[in-house]
Parts: sequence; structure tokens; C-alpha cells
Amino acid sequence: MIPPYLHPALIKTARIFFAIGMMGIGLQHFIYSDFRPVIMPAWPQWIHTPVLAYIAGAAIVTASIFILLGKRTKTGSLLLGSFLLLCFVFVHCPYILFVQPNSAYHLGLWTDPLKVLALAGGAFVIAGLSVDTSIKNVLLTVTEKGIPLGKIFFSITLISFGIDHFFYTDFVATIVPAWVPDHTFWTYFAGVVLIGSGVAILLKIKRKRIALLTSIMLFLWLVLLHIPRAIAEPYVAKGNEITSVFEALAFSGIALGIALMPKKRKEEKF
Repeated sequence: MIPPYLHPALIKTARIFFAIGMMGIGLQHFIYSDFRPVIMPAWPQWIHTPVLAYIAGAAIVTASIFILLGKRTKTGSLLLGSFLLLCFVFVHCPYILFVQPNSAYHLGLWTDPLKVLALAGGAFVIAGLSVDTSIKNVLLTVTEKGIPLGKIFFSITLISFGIDHFFYTDFVATIVPAWVPDHTFWTYFAGVVLIGSGVAILLKIKRKRIALLTSIMLFLWLVLLHIPRAIAEPYVAKGNEITSVFEALAFSGIALGIALMPKKRKEEKF
């Protein structure tokens, strides 16, 4: 069980991880003068202008700064989560289902949509950790209802990415660091762990403990996998590996936030 005296420090850590991750993604909008794929797909083309990319990047960075500093954390998190969820529902999903030429049943095509869904869920999770009760705006009061959905959105992404490890084993195996033996075994192992973690969080099976372990696992992947790849290939696909670093850091913060969310009556003990 996490000692109560550690909760404030760990909540701050979860908030910082998520905020820095989102801030990094937001800043990349200025570096490349375009939306990052995780935020906005290639469609619709008229959206992909430097001005709109800068506006979106500025909004993401501003919300992230509020979260990072612990100032109006709930307001910033709810606005950020709502924006990301709108991107998922009204842009990513229509693009995958109706616009892009390949079959929408290819799970790999849902990588970016599921990432933005997880990030939206993370923003709601961070909002749920805030003790700010000063929200009086009607719109924010409505979006506050989405806080319980945060961990569900994140779990869906974990499960889907775990399944990807079995559908796209050969590709995922190439991501495993060269110094690690038996890439295929670790690909399957990681897939099982992701699916198990997502299911456990979703079904409230030792949710707090599993979420904490998931956060540690994602942070280790950040250090052992994503950062080395970003250093080796910083410019590939307009900084995609660097984006992955920020995503992994944000995901680690989200999982830690889920581990620290107040448990409801009758919910499992840590």
C-alpha cells in the first residue's frame, strides 16, 4: 500500500509527467509548423496550416503549463481532455472509418487515434486528482462528468496496443533494443502485460497496484527504449521518435495518476 504521506508527492509526479509529455507534443507544432499525427491526422487538409497548428500548439502548451505549475489544474486538464476527445471523435474516427483508403479493420491504423484517446483520458485522470473545487463554468461542470471515463479510455488503449504485439509481431520486435535477447519473446511478453494491465484497470482487479506497476513499466520503456531511439533518429518522420518519448512520459504519468485516484466505496484495496 502506498503510504498516505507519499500521495501528494506522487500526485505531483503524475501531474508533472503528464504535463511535460503534453507540452513536448505541443511545442513540436511550432518546430514543424504542422499538427503532430497523434493530435490530428492528414485529413482534412485545410486544417493543416501553420497558423492553426500554432494555435493548437499554443493551447496545448498553455494548458500543460497550468497543469505543471498546479495552477487551475482541473480547468486546464478538463479543457485539454475535451479538446483531445473532440479530435478523436470528430477527426480521427471519421478519417479512419470513411476517408483513408485502407480497411478500418486494420488495428495498426488506429495507433494515433488510440493514443489521443489515452491522452484525453489522462487529462481527465489528472483533473480527477485535483482538489480544486472552484469550477463554476457550466461547460466545465459538464466536462467534469468525463473524469470517471479517463481510466477507461487509457485501458482501451493499453489493451489495443497489447493486441498489436500479436498482430504485428515482426514489426514490434524490431523496436526491442538490440542488446535484449529473443526479441519475439519480449514482444509477446509485453503484449500480454499490456492486455493484462488494461483489463485489470478496466475491471477494477487490484487496480491501484496494477496501475502503479504499469506506470513503472512505461517509465522503464521510456528510458530503455524510447529515449535511445529518439537520440539515434531524432529527425525521422519529423521527429516521430521524439514524440514517442513525450507520449511514453505522459502515459507513465497517467498510469500513476490512476493508481492514486480516490477509490470508491467497495472498490479494491491497494
